[in-house]
Amino acid sequence: VQLQASGGGLVQAGGSLRLSCAASGRTFSYYTMAWFRQAPGKEREFVAAITRSGGTTYYADSVKGRLTISRDNAKNTVYLQMNNLKPEDTAVYYCAADRGSGGYPPQTANRYDYWGQGTQVTVSS
Repeated sequence: VQLQASGGGLVQAGGSLRLSCAASGRTFSYYTMAWFRQAPGKEREFVAAITRSGGTTYYADSVKGRLTISRDNAKNTVYLQMNNLKPEDTAVYYCAADRGSGGYPPQTANRYDYWGQGTQVTVSS
């Protein structure tokens, strides 16, 4: 599967953005999907994940209550609604897909088989 992330940009602190990740192929509903981010000089970190049906979501503690992951299987797209953004949210955001091989928790990058190219989010203070 190929993943195309979009929706990043420059926003002031307290503002909002919605990221989208469009997937190719007809088996999007088979994949657990996630968002990770990587700030300059830092390691890639987990942001949020959503199960195949969308029934269960997972969040990093730092984003709970501000970021919301969702998916539309009919549109082969996963979203990340980002509200009340903070300067520390500045990073390149990556979407990722897990084909179900298992073995790792959903918060772990090693679980995911496919990655998008990333979209830059910059939050100014």
